[in-house]
Amino acid sequence: MEQISTVSLRAMAKINLGLDVLRRREDGYHEVKMVMQTIRLFDRLTLTVSEKPGIRLVSNRHFLPTDDTNLAVRAARLLMEEKGEEKGLFIELEKRIPVSAGMAGGSSDAAAALVGVNRLFGYDFSREELQERGVKIGADVPYCLMRGTVLAEGIGEKLTALPSCPECAVLIAKPPVSVSTKFVYENLHADTIAESEHPDIDGLTAAIRRGSLADMIPSMGNVLERVSIPAYPVIGKIKEQVNETGALIALMSGSGPTVFGLYESMEQCREARDFLLKKGDAAVAYAADLFHPM
Repeated sequence: MEQISTVSLRAMAKINLGLDVLRRREDGYHEVKMVMQTIRLFDRLTLTVSEKPGIRLVSNRHFLPTDDTNLAVRAARLLMEEKGEEKGLFIELEKRIPVSAGMAGGSSDAAAALVGVNRLFGYDFSREELQERGVKIGADVPYCLMRGTVLAEGIGEKLTALPSCPECAVLIAKPPVSVSTKFVYENLHADTIAESEHPDIDGLTAAIRRGSLADMIPSMGNVLERVSIPAYPVIGKIKEQVNETGALIALMSGSGPTVFGLYESMEQCREARDFLLKKGDAAVAYAADLFHPM
């Protein structure tokens, strides 16, 4: 079989339909229970074999690092060094997912790099083997390899595939601020979260299994909002604006600052996007569909 020399892949963004933190463990990690969903907002990675050894990355976002602090570079190097690869790699990263936004953009890029390198050089890693290596890059990487509607437990590494989330349109709105995940978790104080503040993840997964979008809404929530919104009030302001548009629900994704809203139709979602952009508090806003793996 002729070996390919170039491969182009989509690195999909995710949102958290529900995010709960159960406790802080003795090792400093937080035990979480969350439902993640892939959406059709994506970066594109084009990987090309190079005769010159080493890994080189270029991007349309000039502020992005191009060395090993870039998760895509780190992921590619992980596989290539394990296999003793003598050839090099050139990565073109077309970035569309907002950066430092709580949407796993970097982790998704890393997942795409793992898949691309595996395919490009004819390695034989299974998805499970890629996930085992991906978790060394970041906690969200195994999920980004799996994609779809997934329950994540433990520190985020225990993944259970769920039936596809009922169809809806997703508004994405990110203010012009970046939020440090480390800062949010360090200031969460999980033992002070009132029972009423915890989202009902079991109820959410049950509603997804029933295929009921209406039943999902009361169970959704994100406990990290209690840290991120007081620290960055613009997140709360955008949530209010999304609610003004008639969204079924408005929530922060991950540790923020991105806010998403769910709508029954794409037409409503696009009207809401235009409204948010006119308000001016969101630096970027997108209307997106859900993504379901085959």
